[in-house]
Amino acid sequence: MIRFMVIGFATVMAMVAWGALVFFGASEGWGRQPLTQSESPAAFVAAAQTIIETEHDGNIGLLLIEDGEVVESHFSSTGVPVGPDSLFQVASLSKWLTAWGVMALVEDGAIDLDAPVSDYLTRWQLPPSPYDNDGVTVRRLLSHMAGLDDGLGYSGFDAGETVPSLEESLTQAADASPDANGRVRVAAQPGEEWNYSGGGYTLLQLIIEEASGQSFSDYMRQRIFEPLGMMRTTFDLDEAAALGLATNYNADGEPEPLRRYTSLAATSLHTSAGDMALFLQAQSPQASPVGEGVLAPETLRDMRVPHARQMGADIWGLGVMLYAPNNRGDFILGHDGNNEPAINTAARIDPDTGDGIVILETGSRLLATRIAGEWVFWKTGNVDNLLFVMELGSTIRIIAIGAIIILLIGLIWGWRTRRAASRASGEG
Repeated sequence: MIRFMVIGFATVMAMVAWGALVFFGASEGWGRQPLTQSESPAAFVAAAQTIIETEHDGNIGLLLIEDGEVVESHFSSTGVPVGPDSLFQVASLSKWLTAWGVMALVEDGAIDLDAPVSDYLTRWQLPPSPYDNDGVTVRRLLSHMAGLDDGLGYSGFDAGETVPSLEESLTQAADASPDANGRVRVAAQPGEEWNYSGGGYTLLQLIIEEASGQSFSDYMRQRIFEPLGMMRTTFDLDEAAALGLATNYNADGEPEPLRRYTSLAATSLHTSAGDMALFLQAQSPQASPVGEGVLAPETLRDMRVPHARQMGADIWGLGVMLYAPNNRGDFILGHDGNNEPAINTAARIDPDTGDGIVILETGSRLLATRIAGEWVFWKTGNVDNLLFVMELGSTIRIIAIGAIIILLIGLIWGWRTRRAASRASGEG
């Protein structure tokens, strides 16, 4: 009996060790090859273009930045041509720009990162909860650590539909995505766990309006976009249409009208690849000064201090995603956007070198995120956190197959051991 217990224990431990080894190896990039072995930006864009031509049916704009300068690009479309000035709706990439708007108010002394958000609200308040509502601060909203469980995700409104007010959307988002409850409320103790919240950024939109005395769109244009030279960036869909919107494609490569949103801060920025390059360049060490006078260099450093972790990795600062270590004691940072029908956008920058990538596209749900993740690995040899999550299903399948093989070996080992024991007993 002891012998069989030993075999069972060894089998279980081997399965656990296998799972841990595969999981760790995937997170560390073992066996992964970069898109190109060349260090040439042109070679990376050529490799990315091969993927785009093979897998993509829509439109896409890609810019590659080296040492703070745009050095390579790729633009393609199955319909009306797109270029560096074409505007795309960029979904949750909007949150990164919104975070700049919030931090500008912090620098201006209009809001305190660590004060209860209720201090700045007159038009709406968080509903009562069994948790500490006063623990909901601007810092925790920016880092998705405020204990909100809205799950938003907004699907937006068709032309002609009434777009609800901010207050109505915060109480119950009429355009909540199917898997979201759509209510902005405190459902866990603030500061204890990370939970991605689009509703938290809609609440930040209201805070910006309350603290600035302006509409959110006007404030962002005057305080952030115009000083950075981002003249083809707006939260206003009508203005974006007048400037020149790229056709919006669904996953089947068919045109589909863009939708309107109450949740501008969380999901409805319209910008061009060229303007997003300006945004990244403002954060590069080649900028003079870093932040271009809109935000102080110290503020930008504070924004990329880790505030949230998952699966052992730092994942979030103040309004920015932390994708991977940059091998210089800092992070590759940025934000992605993903929304229906098939909007996917991504921007990454290494704040120590000024190297970066911008990808704006429609027609594919995750192509921009995938290519941007490959850029991170090409640059650093470290696995991009979002790319790791995208490939988690494949990693789990490898773990499962290996575990089944180990289990079968254990069963065969036990069977042979039992058979040998039976023979020995018969001979005795």
